[in-house]
Amino acid sequence: MEKLGLNEIRESFLKFFESKGHLRLESFPLVPKNDASLLLVNAGMQPLKPYFTGIQTPPNTRITDCQKCIRTGDIENVGKTSRHGTFFEMLGNFSFGDYFKGEIIPWAWEYITEVLNIPKENLYVTIYLEDDEAFDIWSKSTDIDPARIFRLGKEDNFWEIGQGPCGPSSEIHFDRNIELGQIKTAEEFVKAGNEDRVVEFWNLVFTQFDKDEHGNYNKLKNPNIDTGMGLERIATIMQGKNSIFEVDTIKNILEEVSRVSGVKYGENHKEDISLRIITDHVRSTTFMISDGVLPSNEGRGYVLRRLLRRAARHGRLLGIKNTFLYELCDTVIENSFIAYPELKEKADYIKKVIKLEEERFSETIDSGMEILKVYIGELEKSNSKFLSGDKAFKLYDTYGFPYELTEEILEEKGIGVDLDSFNAEMQSQRQRARAARGQSNYMGSGDDVLNLIPKDMETKFEGYEKTELQAKVKVLICGHEVVEQLEEGSKGIIVTEVTPFYAEMGGQTFDRGIIFNDNFKAEVYDCQKNASGKIVHFVNIIKGSLKMEEIVTLKVDADRRFEVCKNHTATHMLQEALKRVLGDHVHQSGSYVNEDRLRFDFTHFSALTEDEIIKVQKIVNDNIMQVNKVETDVMTIEKAKESGAIALFDEKYQEDVRVVSVGGYSKELCGGTHVHNSGEIGLFKILSESGVAAGVRRIEAITGNNSIKYVEDRNNLLKDISNTLKCSEKDIINKLQTQLAELKDKEKEIILLKGKLASSSIDDILNNVKEVKNVKVISGTVKDIGGEALRDLADKLRNKLIDGVVVLGSFVDGRVQFVAMASKSAIDKGVHCGKIIKEVAKIAGGGGGGRPDMAEAGGKLPEKLDEAINNVCAIIETLVK
Repeated sequence: MEKLGLNEIRESFLKFFESKGHLRLESFPLVPKNDASLLLVNAGMQPLKPYFTGIQTPPNTRITDCQKCIRTGDIENVGKTSRHGTFFEMLGNFSFGDYFKGEIIPWAWEYITEVLNIPKENLYVTIYLEDDEAFDIWSKSTDIDPARIFRLGKEDNFWEIGQGPCGPSSEIHFDRNIELGQIKTAEEFVKAGNEDRVVEFWNLVFTQFDKDEHGNYNKLKNPNIDTGMGLERIATIMQGKNSIFEVDTIKNILEEVSRVSGVKYGENHKEDISLRIITDHVRSTTFMISDGVLPSNEGRGYVLRRLLRRAARHGRLLGIKNTFLYELCDTVIENSFIAYPELKEKADYIKKVIKLEEERFSETIDSGMEILKVYIGELEKSNSKFLSGDKAFKLYDTYGFPYELTEEILEEKGIGVDLDSFNAEMQSQRQRARAARGQSNYMGSGDDVLNLIPKDMETKFEGYEKTELQAKVKVLICGHEVVEQLEEGSKGIIVTEVTPFYAEMGGQTFDRGIIFNDNFKAEVYDCQKNASGKIVHFVNIIKGSLKMEEIVTLKVDADRRFEVCKNHTATHMLQEALKRVLGDHVHQSGSYVNEDRLRFDFTHFSALTEDEIIKVQKIVNDNIMQVNKVETDVMTIEKAKESGAIALFDEKYQEDVRVVSVGGYSKELCGGTHVHNSGEIGLFKILSESGVAAGVRRIEAITGNNSIKYVEDRNNLLKDISNTLKCSEKDIINKLQTQLAELKDKEKEIILLKGKLASSSIDDILNNVKEVKNVKVISGTVKDIGGEALRDLADKLRNKLIDGVVVLGSFVDGRVQFVAMASKSAIDKGVHCGKIIKEVAKIAGGGGGGRPDMAEAGGKLPEKLDEAINNVCAIIETLVK
């Protein structure tokens, strides 16, 4: 048995099944495209679900791939065991109604014994106890010893999840200790599995039944094959290792973690756990960010943040003080980029995202750790073994501590967390996350009205060059039923064989327009695709009725479409301009274009300066004025990439793609509609630039008539300003500067006059000195004196008083203001201006404070001003010794 590397095993598997007529697919992104209820792809077959259920037609009836997966359900075991990891790769081969057990069983045996050359004496097979067909094929179509085939029950060898497609399975196992002798019985085999002597590495699932609501297993007309082989697990077998962390590519990462931390692997159990956790998590996060996931406090972004912060925390346990995770990415990328070239293409971006998150966590972790230490100390003093949920939530909400990190640290001290009360605090946030994720029904339960459209029906989009055409009506839906006729005054859905209407996708809004014939007219207010890709028109019936099989004219609102096209082409041009100004790390992370404006989200790590915005805008407008021809070519994805076309950050493309080029300036993969030349856009104007998430910025902009109107509105505003100021437009700035200078002079004059007015009141106020416990007190209200003038008045009164306290209140410019000042001798007797002013302001609906010798405050209730000042003496009496 040759000790093949992980990358070699992956390639040998895919090549083997290509030789058996399978189409090799690249791994789908970790962000699911067909299941909004799932945060991350967690199984090899998950992205292929629409093919298994018939919602979508597979590109080939035989497929093979190696799928990236993330699972965090057992995260607490990562690093503590030899097998658990959050990131793994799943090798698979799939048949969609093509071959079945008679082909896959001998192929599987051929691959593991003739390609991988695994000794047959190390191999065992399990099958479902009632699957005689599988037993016959194993025993007759391969040379396995039948004594090495064990029949097990449903729990071990039958795959099902509630209702729907299901079937028996056959698993292939490796014996890691053959010197103990051949296993003779199923009972011995199960015992050997529990003791980790035999390990399962390949599962062949025979999907041959459809389980109904009554529990009946009905035979599928076209049974399917779904196999899964964990790449890391087979690599441990091929390399003679006992742990995934000893496999070549993963070991390389672990050794780099060891080098960076200065901690040698294998010398300390606790340190080894930290080394393994960092190794696994940096591998996972590198792949997640490559597929477009960004750190956040919700959904998959929270999974990423949790992994990064957990790894950073274990780095600190190893004595690493600085940011370090981003440096480890190079090793991850170097070991995987051949299979996943996007890792190297996005290396700078991945490292920037990780470094930014590390730096943010470093800013908060020390404060959070100090707070947690205080909590632990309090619990130890009271002999309590549970941290309250509200304190755990405070750590999460205020200090950025993931709940799981708090739980993990406390677990090391033998302390639990009140999860119920923590969940109560988190309830609203979790509800928002669920609402954002939505729900999906890809297993085909039929609840969605759009699933009533026949799956084998074709709806072709012919709207790239046409905005009007005729077609035959194939499906009519009203309410939740397929109907034969739509009537005037109702709402419904119309499906035709061909359509010029663009269904909303790829960030481009849907087309609007009308569908009509001599006896019928309907307004199309929305156009979408259902789960199987059928284009559906949502309509209001304006006139007449429509029956199945009638011929109708479909007419898009061409003027609106033209405005959408302007914004869409401008979005492509904007991305290219951003790359030229900011750098190649810029990638699209979201967009939306309609007839009014465009919105473009992109990866960048700081706000754009005004100069950068001007540069980007100028580059786009310069290329608009060059009137570059906009051309669309259909080519293979490989040729598109070779040509330098930009692809969406986390998209999965079909074999043939549309490449949209704007002259020699911009080239991008896109299925949307565009202008014929850049000159048709007219004018491009950026309205705003803002941040929407960590490392993601957003630009909103307008084009065409909207941008012209924007310029006209601003021009009219400028004219209004110049008319108001009674000057020419070019003199507006000078005029404003002159008037601002005059206002400042007037303000100084007003302050001076108020000061003189206040000084004239000093003698009157001094005649009302009171005494509280041998402390002289001046308190009162003054009119139209505030801010600096009020402070000056209080200071002069204190100096005149020599020994005592001054408390003044005023209502000026719509605000209540208080000031208090005290002499040193008064302070020695217990007077504290901060405490006095706090209580005084409270009466007037405000608050404030300050030093013992001087304090200020505000209030919201001018009608309580006199009452507040009248309470000054009583407040002072409580303070004086």
